[in-house]
Amino acid sequence: MFGFNLASIIANVPALLIGFAFHEFAHAWVADRLGDPTPRSQGRLTLNPFVHLDLFGTLMALLYQFGWAKPVLTQPHYFKGNQKRGMMLVAIAGPIANLLMAFFAMLAWVITLSSLGTSTWSPILSQIFMAIVIMNLGLGVFNLLPIPPLDGFAILRWLLPGRFYKVINTLETYGMFILVIVLFTNILGIVLRPAVIGLYSLYQKGALLLLSPFIG
Repeated sequence: MFGFNLASIIANVPALLIGFAFHEFAHAWVADRLGDPTPRSQGRLTLNPFVHLDLFGTLMALLYQFGWAKPVLTQPHYFKGNQKRGMMLVAIAGPIANLLMAFFAMLAWVITLSSLGTSTWSPILSQIFMAIVIMNLGLGVFNLLPIPPLDGFAILRWLLPGRFYKVINTLETYGMFILVIVLFTNILGIVLRPAVIGLYSLYQKGALLLLSPFIG
């Protein structure tokens, strides 16, 4: 999304592993808490990133700072309470985990740079922390897009009233086709770039404000 080179791709590796691990673990954890045994039985209730990787989604994330992992399978009939609400909670958990991870990484980045000062390690660690922040912001925002099979579509399905059922089903039928078009046109950049840049700036200001009493 912001261009890439070998150094940025290398920095993106830990960022991707962290981002995907927390995203899919969050899906699995919420489903498990709602009573669905499927994620646990399939070994998805883990922060081991290699359990969650999808080949094409991983390549997209490494090169463009947005992508996807292997989806966590759930069976909503196990959910306690309203099943549609449960599906929404499971869906939104992944992007929220990424957005939270991005903020925690920003906090850790500010603390690390404050501690190291002008150390020779500072530029290297800065590139890694920046990759973690941007990767998680990209994953969070990307997966909130209301396009099937992304998480945003599951959230939209829950929010829309029942009279839109046929429209939702039609969109789901052509979801992958729509997603491919979005991925290989500039539409995604138009949506994601300002959102990620805006959140990055907001997180940076928020981290500096929170930590200013404790750092020089």
